[in-house]
Amino acid sequence: MSDFKDKVAVVTGASRSIGRGVALALAEGGCSVVVNYRKSRDEADEVVNSIKMMGGKAISIKCDVSKRDEVEDMFAATIDEFGKVDILVNNAGVAHGGSLLETTDEIWDIQMAVNLKGVFLCSQVAARHMVERNYGKIVNISSNSGFGIAMNGETSYAVSKAGVIQLTKSSAFDLGKHNINVNCVAPGAVDTVMLRGKRSEAEYEKVLEGRRNRASLGITGTPEDIANAVLFFASDKSRYITGKTLLVDGGRRDFL
Repeated sequence: MSDFKDKVAVVTGASRSIGRGVALALAEGGCSVVVNYRKSRDEADEVVNSIKMMGGKAISIKCDVSKRDEVEDMFAATIDEFGKVDILVNNAGVAHGGSLLETTDEIWDIQMAVNLKGVFLCSQVAARHMVERNYGKIVNISSNSGFGIAMNGETSYAVSKAGVIQLTKSSAFDLGKHNINVNCVAPGAVDTVMLRGKRSEAEYEKVLEGRRNRASLGITGTPEDIANAVLFFASDKSRYITGKTLLVDGGRRDFL
């Protein structure tokens, strides 16, 4: 598989779960990968080492995607190392629960900063490099929580992820004339560190069971399932698609 030979990708939040799966899949396809992380340096370095063991090229870069100066530095380092950026996967995110009445200013601000502003900043900085070469693929990771169904205890998270879907559409409109595709993947229940949170094994299994019961396929998604969708949007096989959001959620019944 060499769909991404000689391509360079930046994957935010790539030290674990979905981001890790995407980074490894891109590398397997021949892509050089920037593994972004904010806290988990050891895990990010493990992803880099895994890529190198398969014969690929990768580096890890620490960056808080909600801070413009750090984002600028991350892409400057990418250009210094690899000379270009072809693909950006905006995966970094945080999830804090809370109803409207329970959501604090701090919870609201952190989720908007990482989940939405981070996508804006990384997309803007990456797009400036892509415009110079008249080529680019931007893939945003949203959530089915942002797709139009209100869910218990997800007020600020759902709003931030809905914003990512609209930002995808607006970015696609603005960047299409520069041969840059911008699309979005909205995962359903996926077995991730974020979904597990601080739950006990029994509590987590109960959550997964509830999510499986709402899905037509009756299964829990994996990071690899999401990576497969991301790879399609990141490849030239999707050259005639932009501004679209693909639900990857096992056929959640609310949406059928």
